[in-house]
Amino acid sequence: MSDDPTRREVGKAQMRAVYGWDIEPTKPFEVQTVDHLFGEIWAQGKLPVRDRRLLLIGLAAGSGLEDVAALQLDAALNLGELDADDLRDLVVFLAHYAGWPRAARLNTEVERIIERSEHRGDSAR
Repeated sequence: MSDDPTRREVGKAQMRAVYGWDIEPTKPFEVQTVDHLFGEIWAQGKLPVRDRRLLLIGLAAGSGLEDVAALQLDAALNLGELDADDLRDLVVFLAHYAGWPRAARLNTEVERIIERSEHRGDSAR
């Protein structure tokens, strides 16, 4: 477990930038997620969150991890980084590289995300 309050605060701030929320980690996996993944990996270098997110979406979609891609797409929509048209465009783009079956599964997730967003009344999307 980390005893570095600075890394913890950086990690929590980075989680807010990536997802719009953070957690107070209590379990070992949560500690590693906040302190290491977000406090170090997501926070290092000059690439902005949006660029990192797009890389992760592509990797996840290409690996058949539609749930991971969907989590990132949902966060991007909720944080205003991407809109519904962008999400749909990404599915079509990724279909040509990740394959149609994976893109079809991702498209199902995207349409659910958009529907939830519209249901909540996120009129900007």
